[in-house]
Order: sequence, then C-alpha cells, then structure tokens
Amino acid sequence: MKGDRVEIVVDAGDTTRTYEVVASRAGRRVETAVRRGVVEVSEVTRGGGVVRTARFMATRVLALVEQPVPRVESSERSEERPVRDDPGY
Repeated sequence: MKGDRVEIVVDAGDTTRTYEVVASRAGRRVETAVRRGVVEVSEVTRGGGVVRTARFMATRVLALVEQPVPRVESSERSEERPVRDDPGY
C-alpha cells in the first residue's frame, strides 16, 4: 500500500546510517527478505514486478523497522460509499 515503509539502520564503522524504502505509489508495497547473509528490501508493484531494491550485509544491519500504513477494514469501507437500494445497480 502507498505509504508502507521500512527503515534500515546500518553500522557504517564509526557511525550508523539510516535508510528508508517507501512504497511511493498506490498499489505498491514494500517486501523484506533475508537470503544468504544479505537483507533485501524491495518496492514491489501489484503484479509482483520489482521497482527498486536496497541490499545490505546482514552482519551490518542493526535494526529493521517495518512501518505499515494502517489498513481500513472492510466494514469501514462500506460505510464510506453510498449504498443504492436498486438491486439492478
């Protein structure tokens, strides 16, 4: 969902660096994977295509914070839309 973001804090020797990967458009999401000692954070489209990827050595990652956008429940969505009584609508 647009607005999903992941913050990555990395040990850069004498200091730490913070990186952010954000789902920049509607329908995109941010996925995180750890494979073979590498942390991979990707922005992905609805169809599964990768838009961009950030890769970090797992031994250097100090923190990985996923911050999803609050989802709207289906009952709340139905209240926002006008409901028509006509069954042929």
